[in-house]
Amino acid sequence: MSDTPDKPKSHGRLQIAASVKPRVLMEEPMLLKGAWVARIITLFPDAFPGTLGLSLTGKALEMGRWRLEPIDLRGFGIGKHRNVDDTPAGGGAGMVLRADVVDAALRVAADGCPRDRARWPVVYLSPRGRPFDQATARKWAAADGITLLCGRFEGVDQRVLDHWEIEEVSLGDFVLTGGEIAAQAMLDATVRLIPGVLGNAESIEEESHSNGLLEHPQYTRPQEWEGREIPAVLTSGDHGKIARWRREEAEKLTAARRPDLWAKRQG
Repeated sequence: MSDTPDKPKSHGRLQIAASVKPRVLMEEPMLLKGAWVARIITLFPDAFPGTLGLSLTGKALEMGRWRLEPIDLRGFGIGKHRNVDDTPAGGGAGMVLRADVVDAALRVAADGCPRDRARWPVVYLSPRGRPFDQATARKWAAADGITLLCGRFEGVDQRVLDHWEIEEVSLGDFVLTGGEIAAQAMLDATVRLIPGVLGNAESIEEESHSNGLLEHPQYTRPQEWEGREIPAVLTSGDHGKIARWRREEAEKLTAARRPDLWAKRQG
């Protein structure tokens, strides 16, 4: 593999080029003071921004409300072929990302970042991690930024995870081929909570998981569709009744579909 950076590839209005250093995914980056930053250590930097470059998160990226900096793990590889992995100690299938390679990438990612993990979490996206949830998204959004390590193959050498005291977080009880999809999902959930990203802040307060409940059913025009009417209470104009109806529906949905959340709320 050549040491010469690849020719820049266009992702719509965003442009990226391979680098071992964090790269900002904008041709002429505009960055607001105090903007939230995501650094992603990955073997597939071209996976970003992906869906993060669309809709509200993409608009916020263009406006400089947050910044996305993929770090190409391959650039820290060992030898002529830039090897990043090796066979697991003790035998077994697959390959494991090397501690020295990941450590080198983490050192670059840590450049200029606060050492306080409350201000700058460092996270390994792993199916054995604690489940990602709305509370985690809120905590990350309140930080200055985050570093996400995307795993591949059989995972990462445990020693580098222990050395850096990296938090492990899982998107769910299933296994993906790598952490890139999980990173995009978690970043989407986090970035939308950054002030100014969503046009209507009230929508955050009422959506699923914001208060421990699933969101109530939503309706819009036409008033009647396929013989089904919008519930009369929603067109009554009585805001007190509407609020109570929505609360009751949210409670019923949560109890029926997520008994775990309902039990936690009742406890």
